[in-house]
Amino acid sequence: MTVSDCTFTQRDGAVCAPAGFRAAGIACGIKKSGAPDLALIVSELSAAAGAVFTLNKAQAAPVLVSKERLAASGGRARVVAINSGCANACTGEDGLATANAMADAAAAAAGAGRAEVLIASTGVIGVALDRNKVTSGILEAAGALEAVTGGAAAARAIMTTDPFPKAAAVTVDGPAGRFSVGGIAKGSGMIEPMMATMLAVVTTDASVAPGLLQRALTAAVDVTFNAISVDGECSTNDCVFALANGASDAMLSDGDYDLLVEALRHVCEPLALGIVRGGEGATKLVAIDVTGGRTNAEAKQAARAIANSPLVKTAVHGADPNWGRLIAVAGRAGVEFSLEQARVVIGDTVLFERGTPFDDRAEQASRHLQQAEISIGVDLGTGGRGAARMWTCDLSAEYVRINAEYRT
Repeated sequence: MTVSDCTFTQRDGAVCAPAGFRAAGIACGIKKSGAPDLALIVSELSAAAGAVFTLNKAQAAPVLVSKERLAASGGRARVVAINSGCANACTGEDGLATANAMADAAAAAAGAGRAEVLIASTGVIGVALDRNKVTSGILEAAGALEAVTGGAAAARAIMTTDPFPKAAAVTVDGPAGRFSVGGIAKGSGMIEPMMATMLAVVTTDASVAPGLLQRALTAAVDVTFNAISVDGECSTNDCVFALANGASDAMLSDGDYDLLVEALRHVCEPLALGIVRGGEGATKLVAIDVTGGRTNAEAKQAARAIANSPLVKTAVHGADPNWGRLIAVAGRAGVEFSLEQARVVIGDTVLFERGTPFDDRAEQASRHLQQAEISIGVDLGTGGRGAARMWTCDLSAEYVRINAEYRT
């Protein structure tokens, strides 16, 4: 089965769009506001599982527990439990014990094996997670599992500073049959995923071997969640989970790798863009395309540097077409760069090319920067074919306010 043989149709349902999945989102008292703070996602069948975790060396207890249990299960899982309002990060042995208790409670509530559980937490670092609240909440959530509205409830329950929930799903039709992929994600601040996002769960009812699912998930994450930045900060808790339970008739093998990556991308990309659109204090979504790199990796390194530049992000916020900031970042990004051959485009407007500035076009570029969705292009001028895309947002005074008051 090839990608060109298939059609992708957007649909509702989030993580419950694929057959054989139920979910719930409830309030168990972790958040002082009383808002939903616990999500439970359960597959009726044993499922292949894959995961991509933060590369931050200060890894939270739930990351460590999920890694251990995924390895113990041989890449299989049935349950994902996520709490918001407390990261359970940097909490020592007691935090690790709480994470294990959380996973054990989820396994028992869903009737799954001890190793068939993945867990995640999000919220303030360095605060103890209330063990009684999270474990009793999991039991309550198990009684609320639902296939129709459960995905939307779970998406809301994992939010922290997110201004809106993020969910997506597609149905794939092709020669091997029909299958669906669904997902939810959270993230708004502390976003520069290094092989993951803040938190995300992707489900599918296709039959996929664990190794194939892991490879495809990693590839899909690389061009979606790993291609966004809000503030250049990689969290202690970042993870993306994927479950494939085989409840549909579609069976995907190694020959279907490209199709599986594309199916996952169809869900992961809108979730990732939702994170950027909902970035703390964000008013604009910015797509940065870098071309002319010696390799794709060098192009991505330059795109990431531009996406994380406070000077670039503040210029975007103020609709200032300051192309010099883009050139300066590209020149210090640590990759091959030729000023004599470089090019900068904002929207459709060329502002700098081959050493020549076109400042008379600034007003046209500024009008583009006033829009909600913005495109910026930079050619590194090496003559190479390396290219990459990153998405980011503007940097506003509201971002400073949110994070200055985060704990108070």
